[in-house]
Amino acid sequence: MNTSKISTPPESGTDDARSFDTQRAEVDRQRASDAARRNAGSTLHRDTSAETPSLKLAKEYLSLGGRRRSKIDDNITTVRQWEEDPPAAERFWQERVGTLPKNERKQVEDFLPTINTP
Repeated sequence: MNTSKISTPPESGTDDARSFDTQRAEVDRQRASDAARRNAGSTLHRDTSAETPSLKLAKEYLSLGGRRRSKIDDNITTVRQWEEDPPAAERFWQERVGTLPKNERKQVEDFLPTINTP
């Protein structure tokens, strides 16, 4: 007989169930964060000959350790930030991206890793 332990979620509504959900959510958040960093890394090493100013700004922000992520829904872009940026990235965002006109800022935001990135 196989005696390996089967991991089943605890009964809904219990403290154990809430703890299990929190642990799973944390693992999911970490995986998404790791994937975003990998995707940002691939963006950072692309050929620079055809870069737009918006892409250059997004890449520089990400190279400073920026953690903002975009959410694009029905062509409407919003930016989410669950973790604080390192000081250099925050300063860059406030001075170089945050001061752009709305349409130019949206172009930069479109180059950020998305919350849907696996």
